[in-house]
Amino acid sequence: MVREGLRRRTAARLAAVQALFQADQTGGTAEAVIDEFLRHRLGATTDHAGYEEGRVPEAEASLFARVVRAAAQGQSARDELLVAALPSDWPLARLDPVLLALLRAGLAELAMPDGPPAKVVINEYVDVAHGFFGAEEPKLVNAVLDRLARQLRAAEFPNPVAG
Repeated sequence: MVREGLRRRTAARLAAVQALFQADQTGGTAEAVIDEFLRHRLGATTDHAGYEEGRVPEAEASLFARVVRAAAQGQSARDELLVAALPSDWPLARLDPVLLALLRAGLAELAMPDGPPAKVVINEYVDVAHGFFGAEEPKLVNAVLDRLARQLRAAEFPNPVAG
């Protein structure tokens, strides 16, 4: 599914998507799923278990937890932003649950006032999307997160100079 040797922050984002998916599917709280991932799925093990066993050994734990918490807080208000940013032929109900978790994580990170540059966030989540999906979904992730970034972080996207 996802290649070995991911960067620590990319791995944290991947783990956040997995955790948000799990919380959504099981009805678990953000704190419960964070605790489970920190105890059982993040960090190296003595038996070298990796991605195929559901682990994300290289993930930066602090970023992982921050994204999951941010995505869980105010989720219904953020889902309204997602609905507005989605193309009309991709209603929220049509989204694959993993794709929804991925968009929620990306939106949560874009909403962080002290987060990395918007273009970095978008690129990272497009990379994560490629690990789960074919060509169509990563393009959707790129378009939706770009729309949201331009709305939430307009200062990072200066208007083009008219010719």
